[in-house]
Amino acid sequence: MTEALEDEFDVVAAWTEQIVGELGPDYAIAAACRGSGSPAALAWLAEAVEARRARRMLDAGSGLGGPAAWLAHHAGLRPVCAEPMRAAARASRRLFGLPAVAATGEALPFPAGTFDAAWCLGVLDTTPDKAGLLAELHRVLVPRGRLGLLAFLALGPLPPPLPEGNDFCTPSQLDRLLRAARFQSLRTVPAESLPQAPASWRNSVERVEDLLARRHAEDPRWQTAQEQTARMARLISGGHLRPVLMHVAAV
Repeated sequence: MTEALEDEFDVVAAWTEQIVGELGPDYAIAAACRGSGSPAALAWLAEAVEARRARRMLDAGSGLGGPAAWLAHHAGLRPVCAEPMRAAARASRRLFGLPAVAATGEALPFPAGTFDAAWCLGVLDTTPDKAGLLAELHRVLVPRGRLGLLAFLALGPLPPPLPEGNDFCTPSQLDRLLRAARFQSLRTVPAESLPQAPASWRNSVERVEDLLARRHAEDPRWQTAQEQTARMARLISGGHLRPVLMHVAAV
């Protein structure tokens, strides 16, 4: 994990937890979902993996636990969180009471066949070992277990400067990786085709981001995280990267 990714996903996570603690629980889920999904995207993925029917579900690369907390609220289950950044993993326990372990997606501390379903949101693009991550997700799922992905696909050569520590694959590369890991691709939709987040959600995120900027604008770690976000946004708005939601099944 590069220093830039640690700044973005661990240091800023700890700051975010502190601000949510001050603002109150109404801000928690939206703030903890920053960069990992809107309500419409989470709802699409939850339906795709049949979360309401799952007895055991994994959020691999869970961050602050926002998507898992959304799932707990809307699907009536208690997902298990696995997150390599220790501050983020601790925050998901403190903010939402979720079971969480500090672990990478390439080395999950669970027996084979533990989960009926899983999702992995924006994680595939942060590891060079995509094959290892997908193989490990397949291992911990039951046969025909369902997996939801949020991935950022490169639609051609990417113009620099690129987000540090990210490694994007093309649609054909991801298709080959999924087949090699014994996943069957069932459905893919562009994230931009789904409705945007409601105003209340956007307002909560903006309030948290405003406080983060006020308190940490001079901190080089905040500046690095902001630069990472800006580079991603430029690639997406320029049509170089496409965020997609995918539903696949272990075979």
